[in-house]
Amino acid sequence: MNSFLRRLFLADFWKGLILTFRTQNPKNVYTEQYPLERPMVAERYRGAPRLNMNPETGETLCISCNLCALACPENLIVVGWHRDDATRRKVLTTFTYDTSRCMFCGLCEDACPTDCLELTQDFEMASYTREGAIWDRHRLEEEHGCAISAVSNDATSAPPVFQTTLPWNYVRTPSHAVG
Repeated sequence: MNSFLRRLFLADFWKGLILTFRTQNPKNVYTEQYPLERPMVAERYRGAPRLNMNPETGETLCISCNLCALACPENLIVVGWHRDDATRRKVLTTFTYDTSRCMFCGLCEDACPTDCLELTQDFEMASYTREGAIWDRHRLEEEHGCAISAVSNDATSAPPVFQTTLPWNYVRTPSHAVG
């Protein structure tokens, strides 16, 4: 008889509904106001990559050693350089980082001897195209390398396009190969 009454009055249903509404008290609900207030990220969070610059000279700290590309398990970093005859040093010409394939392990950051390559705490890396996920040297050297700098409210404006020299499905070859 007890089982019949429980089924008739849907006791388990009402019990679950009371439990659900007890946790939905407006005092306990917290909504993040994301665009206005950025959420806190962990101190050790690895996000968007950045090429650091020398604050005194304004030049990149990259010495084109290619250690970051060798350390990357996904082979997504391409470093292009040429040797300057006057100083006999390598000069960075291109630096390409494919964020669509990156797993943000930080091995490239650890391998860099000059602390040029850094994974920042920026997490806004969305783009409209696959080519937008391939970052070139100029985008990596920007102050906020992952954010789209100009957001237009105009409905007729096209989404920003970031020029890259490589297609989204490129095959990595050594940058110093003589061909």
